[in-house]
Amino acid sequence: HRASSSPRDLGPGTMADIATAKKTLDALKKAHNSGDAVKAASLLGTLKIAVSSFPALPPVFEQTKTAADELSIARDTFEMAVLHAVTSGNEAAAERDHAQLRPFYVDCRGLMPDSKLEPLITGLNLTRLLVQNRIAEFHVELETVPVHVADSAHVAHAVALESDLMEGAYGKILQASMTPDALPAKEYAAFMASLALTVREEIAACIEKAYESVDAAAAARLMGCAPADVAAVASKRGWRGDGVGGFLFAEEKKAPSAEDIPAHELINQTLMYAKEMERIV
Repeated sequence: HRASSSPRDLGPGTMADIATAKKTLDALKKAHNSGDAVKAASLLGTLKIAVSSFPALPPVFEQTKTAADELSIARDTFEMAVLHAVTSGNEAAAERDHAQLRPFYVDCRGLMPDSKLEPLITGLNLTRLLVQNRIAEFHVELETVPVHVADSAHVAHAVALESDLMEGAYGKILQASMTPDALPAKEYAAFMASLALTVREEIAACIEKAYESVDAAAAARLMGCAPADVAAVASKRGWRGDGVGGFLFAEEKKAPSAEDIPAHELINQTLMYAKEMERIV
């Protein structure tokens, strides 16, 4: 007999698996929204194992009667995985989970309704690339964003951050990191805190180049942090205390120049070698 191309019949066990996965997904969303990271992590592990057995997921795309539910549950699971990783400050997990989520945004578009979380997830992923200073990948990723997502406040926020970084407008980035209520979503707070640390390191490097010394209060104003935080930066970068509450910077070593070459000594040595060669001949 010829194999049928119609959706394959599923036993009651598979339908039960779908129902259980939906309940677990609802519990995961509640745990995440309430800030229960431990419970969310446990539920995520359970769901990832469950969806791995769904036959309708990419790249197989088996036509089952529950294909739409399987795709939707799996996509929502990986979206929650990204959000959990971001709020936990785990950049490596956020990158890994986003890679698992990507096929559901690219290959499955049209097979199920667009996700309401796609703009948020995309904005977070772009921001993560900025935090990791992966500017080239940021622009490559931006080119692949669909128009309806690119027009969102989340992507606009990431683009504005990249522009501020390239222009050296560090004050804007620090201000954004200190006003979480102005962020497009609460999930950005963790990445913004990391970005602020990177920006303060850049400002500290500029201070070293521009001044021979600086007091703690002035450094705190320039870096947009408390004076106590300046001490941590100073220790990390090897700044020396001046004894009156300020810091001295190590003198920058000058690059070798022509003046550093012992020309007269070299000429004398060359002439001596020439005389010795003439004597031997």
